[in-house]
Amino acid sequence: MADFNPLNWWRRFLALPNDSRTKTFGVAFLVATVSAVAVAVTAVSLKPLQTENAERQRQAQMQDMLASVPGLAQMLQDTQADTLETHIVDLDRGVFADDIDPASFEPDPERGFVLDQSDDIAGIGRRPDLTPVYVVNDGGDLSLLVLPVYGTGYQSTIRAYLALESDLNTIAALSIYEQGETPALGTRIAEPAWQNQWSGKQIADETGAIAINVVRDGSGGVHEVDGLSGATRSSSGVGNMVRFWLGENGFGPFLTNLRDGQTPQ
Repeated sequence: MADFNPLNWWRRFLALPNDSRTKTFGVAFLVATVSAVAVAVTAVSLKPLQTENAERQRQAQMQDMLASVPGLAQMLQDTQADTLETHIVDLDRGVFADDIDPASFEPDPERGFVLDQSDDIAGIGRRPDLTPVYVVNDGGDLSLLVLPVYGTGYQSTIRAYLALESDLNTIAALSIYEQGETPALGTRIAEPAWQNQWSGKQIADETGAIAINVVRDGSGGVHEVDGLSGATRSSSGVGNMVRFWLGENGFGPFLTNLRDGQTPQ
């Protein structure tokens, strides 16, 4: 009669000689299984904490970026609770979606507009239909608009905050908070010295066409940012990211409506 008692199986397994192939493979399998379970449990249990820490880091970096813009540091310090407002934007219509509570908003990666390859200069594949923006007001007037932007670099997704001045055509600051580019080469896109080049640059030319771009050996023109030597694809990726999100498939219609005072729900 077969013995199906697992305890008896375990005893017979332990009684095998140490040089037994069965025992060797069995122990290896058990160690691998226990290790995999431990890693999975740890990853799942730490996920909320990791997400919270990442969000805290992003918010802190955005606040640092805002505080670095001339004339805003003191205002943010004095009236920060009432100054920085979060709104959800409907990118399809180019308007505020004020019926959506920003505090409970969660982006859905499966929803959005699938981009044609020719239009997808940021390399994101699908553009969301809803996204948050951050508005800084001064005495009821728009002082700064902060746009979350992202795109594909050389070997990672680059995420950043792009701050526009009240004319909505001048870049106040660019702050890259997430990237995984090549160490000591592409990672230089996150260095303040390179990001500071973006401040004061003009988005569009006199015809209204998007003109801001990363160029090699740039002359320092009002629409030009010097690319990084040895990290052409990373710095160009940032340029393409900015151009996409400021264009017609990104925040372009919203910015046009905002300039014209036509951004109701």
